[in-house]
Amino acid sequence: MDPCAAILAGGAGSRIGGDKALVALAGRPLIAYPLAAAEHAGLTRVVVAKADTRLPPLPATVAVLREPDEPRHPLLGVLTALAAFPAVIAIPCDMPFIDDDALSELAAMPQQLATLYAGEPFPSLYRRGALPALRAAVASNRSLRSVHAHSAWARASDPAGLTFSVNTLEDLAAAAQRLSRR
Repeated sequence: MDPCAAILAGGAGSRIGGDKALVALAGRPLIAYPLAAAEHAGLTRVVVAKADTRLPPLPATVAVLREPDEPRHPLLGVLTALAAFPAVIAIPCDMPFIDDDALSELAAMPQQLATLYAGEPFPSLYRRGALPALRAAVASNRSLRSVHAHSAWARASDPAGLTFSVNTLEDLAAAAQRLSRR
């Protein structure tokens, strides 16, 4: 079964002033970029967010899954998505340059736990067989990088900057400049 794309929007967004999914980049909310890449890859799309997370209007074909308020851990969204789907590709809502080819390549990987690029925790493929390790990581508050330290990866490096994340206003300006050069 193909994995679904779980767009993670449950973070506080404190470094960018909150409501990261709503932050505008070139006239579109940040979350629109990974949603479009997942759609072009032919993946079922869901957004995973906390109950109080503000989201822009989403297409009718995109479900919203609500993760618990605590604990605050990036894997909590993954665990929430895996409760509903047997496999997910987790993509942060702040990753505007991820593309459908990369997501398709990741979706085709057979492993229980895989990441697109060595050393990069997102985007990542998670299958239900990885649940015990993921739950243990959340319980012990281990970092995502430690979870992926020995996971399979599809590509050795990210020369195109597909995994660039918008975390600060400076990142937002850099992303806008990059988009203007396209």
